[in-house]
Amino acid sequence: MSRLILIPARMASTRLPGKPLADIAGLPMIVQVARRAAESGVGEIAIATDSAEVARAVEAYRFAAVITSTNHQSGSDRIFEALQTLDPGRRCETIINLQGDLPTIDPALIARTADVLESGETDIATLGVEIEDEAEKTNPNVVKIVGSPIAPERLRALYFTRATAPWGEGPLHHHIGIYAYRRAALERFVKLGPSPLETRERLEQLRALEAGMRIDVGLVHSVPLGVDTPEDLERARAILS
Repeated sequence: MSRLILIPARMASTRLPGKPLADIAGLPMIVQVARRAAESGVGEIAIATDSAEVARAVEAYRFAAVITSTNHQSGSDRIFEALQTLDPGRRCETIINLQGDLPTIDPALIARTADVLESGETDIATLGVEIEDEAEKTNPNVVKIVGSPIAPERLRALYFTRATAPWGEGPLHHHIGIYAYRRAALERFVKLGPSPLETRERLEQLRALEAGMRIDVGLVHSVPLGVDTPEDLERARAILS
């Protein structure tokens, strides 16, 4: 078990209550996400959840589940607890944090995240895509990556922001919230606690940058649909049906 995909899932969504169990093409959404993870072929899969109901749902489809604390403030904290339960012998070297609300994600994006981590000297890997819609460039809900090119289709992240950045001519990049961590990096990250810029921008990944950790970004060509609203849920149903 050198690679482990952990999918955090909690029931207390404010905009879409019970989101992990929402039906999409005859399956709970969290099971659809787990199936995309399995299709990636990256590694073993487990769902980290605070809900026994979610655990039963995924186990019915032969996926592993770990019940975690209800007090976690972030998905990173939740997957770290699950990692300690699943791998006390520390066999796992790469941990992928896959959001539980991406039922239509291309499995190749999951594999790309792992490859970015393992093909360079970086602590954390993530993904980005060039923004083509002008409205997204000024939308604070679209997180932008400020990064320096280090190879074709690859950036070293310098900052993440909800503002329009960087200034001047050139592309802007939309951050895709999937992460691959080296085990030591995840352990350090969760022990740091929230940082000032993380709190201000409401972007957890800034904690790592403020602590001097390195994040590399693989550039891809599509943004997966995140299901946050009833309208998103209907779009996902249409895609997977």
